[in-house]
Amino acid sequence: MDAVVRFTNQSQGKDRIFRAAQYACALSTYILRNHLERKDLVAKLKSLESSMSAGRKLLRLGNTVNSIAAAKRSMRLPDRALCLSLTAANASRALYFLLDNVVWARSVGLIRNIDKERWSLNSSRCYFLSLVMSLSRDVYVVLQLMAQRARDKQFRQKMEAHLSESCEVAEAVVPQLDAFLFLLLESLKSHPAVALDVLKNACDLFIPLDRLGIYKSNPGVVGFCGLMSSVIGIVTLLEPKLTLKP
Repeated sequence: MDAVVRFTNQSQGKDRIFRAAQYACALSTYILRNHLERKDLVAKLKSLESSMSAGRKLLRLGNTVNSIAAAKRSMRLPDRALCLSLTAANASRALYFLLDNVVWARSVGLIRNIDKERWSLNSSRCYFLSLVMSLSRDVYVVLQLMAQRARDKQFRQKMEAHLSESCEVAEAVVPQLDAFLFLLLESLKSHPAVALDVLKNACDLFIPLDRLGIYKSNPGVVGFCGLMSSVIGIVTLLEPKLTLKP
């Protein structure tokens, strides 16, 4: 119960609850779109989705400063690959929040003489770059974990036993590919924080890809991926040990 209270007291925790509700509404709206008898419910879900989105923009007003501070911290990391990827990710995220704040100000009438659509697209571009750099960090961490596991004598014996037990699979699939997948899955299984971060960032990536027209999906896919990443975000806030660091 204490963990739940601490979670809801954080603005980040509230944002993730709102985000989960927003994308749950988007997914539900897509599922019910062809049910004419549910058109009133669909209209209410769309209204709720819009309200959740507006509420999240208010909660994110101070996130630019947090992202800049995170970028400064990541610049001091001794690992150059982590330093570059995390600094770029945090800097891009800071720009994303800044542009998103301008779009919000335009929506509520605080600013009038800007092109809202263009600023919104630029915001999505920064969000996309942030996710790409975050996934680059994830790939780097996963490769390091795989290299460590591959050097472990007991693990090599386990992998050899797996390959010898699945001879039929090894004949149908390239043995090196089978060994690579086994090593990858075992590495992720032993480090759930890494696995969750990869899944979260991969799900989030569909949102700007669709928004920018790089890979058009549909509102159902976007809603599902957004809901999945939001749930993972809530889990990692409730269980800090599942948060990937740095």
